[in-house]
Amino acid sequence: MSNPLRSVPVRSSEITPKQAYLSRRDFIKAAGVVAGSIALAGCAPKAAESTAAPALDTGPPKTDELGNPANSFEDITNYNNYYEFSTNKEAVAPLSKDFTTAPWTVEVGGLVNKPQTFGVEDLLSLFPQEERIYRLRCVEAWSMVIPWNGFPLASLLKMVEPTSAAKYVRFETIFRPEEMKGQGSPFYPWPYQEGLRIDEAMNDLATLATGMYGETMLPQNGAPIRLVVPWKYGFKSIKSIVKIELTDARPNTLWNTVATNEYGFYANVNPAVDHPRWSQASERRIGELSRRASLPFNGYGEQVASLYDGMDLSLNF
Repeated sequence: MSNPLRSVPVRSSEITPKQAYLSRRDFIKAAGVVAGSIALAGCAPKAAESTAAPALDTGPPKTDELGNPANSFEDITNYNNYYEFSTNKEAVAPLSKDFTTAPWTVEVGGLVNKPQTFGVEDLLSLFPQEERIYRLRCVEAWSMVIPWNGFPLASLLKMVEPTSAAKYVRFETIFRPEEMKGQGSPFYPWPYQEGLRIDEAMNDLATLATGMYGETMLPQNGAPIRLVVPWKYGFKSIKSIVKIELTDARPNTLWNTVATNEYGFYANVNPAVDHPRWSQASERRIGELSRRASLPFNGYGEQVASLYDGMDLSLNF
C-alpha cells in the first residue's frame, strides 16, 4: 500500500503534462521516502489485453516528491534511448511500433530455491500495480520525470527465494534482430545485459515497470516489462526483460563491457564525477530551456546511500 509523499520545496519549471492522464497513487513506496529527498534507459503496443496495466483513476497532473512536474506523455514516448532499434532517439518510436509484446515470459532462476517462468499476465495478477513517479537521469546528462506503473523488484525475488550464495542479479533483454534491427550492429554484445548487487535489487525503490501514466507500456519505453532504478544512470534500467538470474559473481553488462572507462558497473548518479567526455554536474530536463544541478544519487540518497558505505564514490561511476 502506498503512502502520500511529503513535498520538499524546490525550484522547478513547468512542463506540460499529458492532459487528463490516468493515474491514482502519487507515491514512492515507504522505504523512508517521506523522510527526505529521493539510456538507455527503455499509440498502443502490439499486445494482448491481458498484458495491459490496470486502468487507474483520473487525477490531476502529478509531480515527484520534490515538486517536479511529470514530463509530457509525448516527451516520454518520443525521446528514447533504445539502441536495439536505433541510436536516433526520435526514430525509436516509429521503428518499434510493430514490436510484438505478447505472448511474453520472464524466466527467473539461478541461485534460487524456486525457479519459475512467469507470463506478463501472471506478474500483473500476482503483484499489485503501483504508481511511482521517479526522476530518470540519463548518463548523457538529460533527464525526465516519469509516472511509472509497476511493482517492487524485491517482491518477485522474494517469491523465488534467493539462496544465501546469491550476491548479484543479472537481467537480460530479448534478442529478436528480425524486429529489433539495431541488434544487427556488430559493435555491441547483444543481447543487452545489466546487473545489480542483490542488496540494490532488494531496495524498495528498484521497480519492475509494466506501464506509465496508467497505461500499457509502449515498445519504445521497454514493453512489456523493464527495470527502473532511479538512483542510477538510465542505462542501468534495462528494457524488455526476458531473463532474471541470481548469481554469485558480478555479471558482465553491455555498456561496462563496451567502454569500461566510461560506464561503470554501479553507475550511481554522481555530479562530482564527470563522464570522461562531459560534465555530470548539471542536466537538461527535457522540456526545459535552462540546465539544472544534478543531485547525488539523483536525489534518492536518503534511501540508498547506505548501500555504498565504505566505497570510494569517486570510483563508483
